Amino acid sequence: MRYVSRKPNIAIDGPAGSGKSTVARELADRLNLLYVDTGAMYRAVTYFAIKSGIDVENEAELDALVKDIRFSLVRFTKSGTVVLWCNGEDVSPFLREKEVSSQVAKVAAAATVRKRLAWYQRRFARTDGVVMEGRDIGTVVLPDAEYKFFLTASLDVRLKRREKELRAAGKSWTRKELCYELTYRDEMDRKREIGPLKKAPGAVVIDCTNLTVEQVIEKMMESYGGG
Repeated sequence: MRYVSRKPNIAIDGPAGSGKSTVARELADRLNLLYVDTGAMYRAVTYFAIKSGIDVENEAELDALVKDIRFSLVRFTKSGTVVLWCNGEDVSPFLREKEVSSQVAKVAAAATVRKRLAWYQRRFARTDGVVMEGRDIGTVVLPDAEYKFFLTASLDVRLKRREKELRAAGKSWTRKELCYELTYRDEMDRKREIGPLKKAPGAVVIDCTNLTVEQVIEKMMESYGGG
């Protein structure tokens, strides 16, 4: 392992449903690092935009909105769970609503939103190391992260994983709705001008299609231990 004066930052990027969130949470728990789900932050902005009646395609309105949102991560010591709070509110129950999911790609494409959230994300990483997952972590948010990974998986596997995740959250989606959401997000994430989804230089690519969570983490630990 390379020497750093603090705990290392680990960047995990990849498309929706590739397993980033599950893997990142498990890895953070194993290494005793803070877990940061940047996608949840974009969903939170989308939730507040919808709640406030803001046009998600109006960047000026989004800019004013995001400046008034204060993000914080609450880590429960007993369970180790990390929960996103905004302006003193636990927003996690609302982040997988269909309306939020259908609009988040537009919010995430706004340059002002990305700039503001990247500031918070770097701030979270500044203290003592994080496992941060998203779409542009290794390329934009934490380009100097000590370890970078890019997760991929087949569309069919990603759909099954997202279905399982939504069922666990008590959300009901049809297969057609999910397929549209994932393929639309993939296209929007790769084509946007600011922070597009792509592999960071030096990132280790892991195809998770036929791997369990434990197998993915083992591959990451090999890089972590031998870096």
